[in-house]
Amino acid sequence: MSKPTGSHGAPVTANARTASSGVTLGDVIVHALSRHRSAEAFVAGDRRITYAQTSDLMSQFMSALAVRGVGPGVGVAMLSGNMPESWIVAAATYLLGGRFTGLQIRASAEEQIVVCNDAEASVLVAAVPFKDQAHHIRDQVASLSHVIVIPNEGGLPQGESHPSRPLAAGPATEEDVAWLQYTGGTTGRPKGVMQSHRAMVHTVATCMADAELPHVPRYLAAAPLTHATGLGVLPALLRGGTVVVEQGFDPGRFLDVIEAERINWTNAIPTMIYTLLDHARPETRNLSSLETIWYATGPMSPARLAEARERIGPVFCQLYGQTESAGMGTLHTKAAHATATFEQLASCGRPMLGTQIRLVDDEGHDVPLGEVGEIVMRSRGVMLGYRNLPDETEAALKGDWLHTGDLARQDDQGLIYIVDRKKDMIISGGFNIYASEVERAMVEHPSISSAAAIGVPDEKWGESVTAFVVARPGQVVDVVAIRNHMKQVKGAMYAPKQVIVVDSLPLTSVGKVDKKALRAPYWGKTTRNVN
Repeated sequence: MSKPTGSHGAPVTANARTASSGVTLGDVIVHALSRHRSAEAFVAGDRRITYAQTSDLMSQFMSALAVRGVGPGVGVAMLSGNMPESWIVAAATYLLGGRFTGLQIRASAEEQIVVCNDAEASVLVAAVPFKDQAHHIRDQVASLSHVIVIPNEGGLPQGESHPSRPLAAGPATEEDVAWLQYTGGTTGRPKGVMQSHRAMVHTVATCMADAELPHVPRYLAAAPLTHATGLGVLPALLRGGTVVVEQGFDPGRFLDVIEAERINWTNAIPTMIYTLLDHARPETRNLSSLETIWYATGPMSPARLAEARERIGPVFCQLYGQTESAGMGTLHTKAAHATATFEQLASCGRPMLGTQIRLVDDEGHDVPLGEVGEIVMRSRGVMLGYRNLPDETEAALKGDWLHTGDLARQDDQGLIYIVDRKKDMIISGGFNIYASEVERAMVEHPSISSAAAIGVPDEKWGESVTAFVVARPGQVVDVVAIRNHMKQVKGAMYAPKQVIVVDSLPLTSVGKVDKKALRAPYWGKTTRNVN
């Protein structure tokens, strides 16, 4: 058997770390858990787990993984609902020098198999509800040697016991892959983003320095800890905080937990906030403990954001980033929201600490102030590349900048405004129409809760704008009135040729609007988005 290698192919040994290696994610995890031994680290239903208990459980998982061959360069995947172990297993993997991949529980078994094959996962950790699925995946993935099934209530597998030892970081270096996270796959095959220990430590430091965390966080995590929500765990623990873990998002339950646990920090995607506003009457609840709500994964409508600040409080800040940048990029602060004009509420803010951002044209030249260009960025959080995809890696990291695929403009105050994804831009009659601008304007209408716009093939115009809208509770959408509203606020070019009223918008497994699903009836299986 060949020796495990680091990210550059050199053999990894116990002596691989040198004085210049830098701090690894494992070092930071050990540091966090040693600081506040008797405080509560996690709350999950009736479970309340101290830092000392978290450390002991992590040590036991390290032993369970190690006896199954996990060490430097070995892949571990996880398939579970939200539970403290979702993060603890990942942390144990990092301490052993392995790489961790969270599987999306709402993805198909076929996609999970594709991910495990590409990741060359050796061990799959699964919660009891996913036991059969995990064994099916193992049967289809040559590299998968072991399945570990953990009980619903958490802890080690039934009948398995390992001694607890003091935590210590393993032989990984800062350039080795820690987090191998796969993109949502909305534009085709999922891509494995290789994030190094260096990138993950950068994310922790940036969060703590620049992301408006409470002094002692009580962090409500309703989205999967195996994905982007997990990036908030370590900053919370470093400050002696508590992570309150919920199994998914229910608007009433979400507010109940904020009240009962005195939550002061959480994150949410725009659709979650819209649901709170439309169905949960947040203004009737005691949310006085809340200090910060991160909203991310997509822009919020300025109209709905203004409503949220009025009904929930001045607690919102926007984070813009990608898996490829370890979640960090720009921040629109709470203070900036407080002084923003209505138009400025559409901004994603300014570059975060340690991040450089430019807006460039197709040739890589900076665009003039106020004009639209692609966001490219540099930071210590930028990925090493896409696993097994050298051409895609070269394109994404061309010129030593991360090319995000997001189109934006910048105003004279330095605020950045994302106008669209490159792939979502609609070209109609030779004009560029930005889907996000259609959506923002539509949601300003009082009858509309949320909207998604796509281009569909049109013999005359090439593409025509089609909008899918969800009505606010108790409202009826008048399609003619909506088209007239759009003509008035954005002009005839932006007025959808079709307005389709739906009960809900399709979402990807990470909660983004699934435009691939919306396009499918019009474009079929083609990957082209222009006509």
